[in-house]
Amino acid sequence: MKLVVDIGMRLVSREREFQLEASFACAHDVTVIFGASGSGKSVTLQAIAGLLHPDRGSIRLNDRALLDKAADVDVPARERRVAYVFQDYALFPHLDIEANVGYPLTPWWRPRPDGDVRERVSKMLAAFEIDHLRASYPSQLSGGQKQRVALARALIREPDLLLLDEPFSALDPLLRERMRHQMLEWRAQFGIPIVVITHDPDDVATLADEVIVFRDGKVVRSGERSEVFDEVESGPQVRRAVRRFLADAAG
Repeated sequence: MKLVVDIGMRLVSREREFQLEASFACAHDVTVIFGASGSGKSVTLQAIAGLLHPDRGSIRLNDRALLDKAADVDVPARERRVAYVFQDYALFPHLDIEANVGYPLTPWWRPRPDGDVRERVSKMLAAFEIDHLRASYPSQLSGGQKQRVALARALIREPDLLLLDEPFSALDPLLRERMRHQMLEWRAQFGIPIVVITHDPDDVATLADEVIVFRDGKVVRSGERSEVFDEVESGPQVRRAVRRFLADAAG
């Protein structure tokens, strides 16, 4: 995977004016975008997905232009082959889990998946170990189960890139640690590169092949994890090294 982002966008609300100037490239299995709340992480992720439209710049994925303002190219979100999992998972409360996972492949005139789509849904439910929940509704699920459903729904269309917005923030600490490692297993299983945004140093320590640090709408540091802080062998030492690096980068 090769993702190249160079975008600028001005956002104005009653409370504040925010200028994003994000420029970075990544080519690893898992890239973690780190920064404090309001630093531009989510805006950047939504621009990659096609949910927001920058004022200038370009976004290229595997040499395919998703956005090129100079050439008047702005590929619609549904055609980008980029999956986006929101922080709150955004499951449809009126649909059961089978229908939620099959939604991206189900024509609007059908109330639920059938035929080949239902078979694909069954495979995704089995892969994420949630087949027993197919008749349940989102309100009946735990946080970890909702996350699995959201990931299954995102991956059923076999995207070229998976974007995750603070994927562990709603989970308790013990479940968060387990889900980080399962995320790496799922990435290897499906072979789809991931870009994760977070403000949690433990996400960087566990997940990142590459880390990009945002501050005040700009990228202030980036590189392979081993390049941007001292690589060490075990978990607690890695986390201390990550925290030192991130504290330094955040200025």
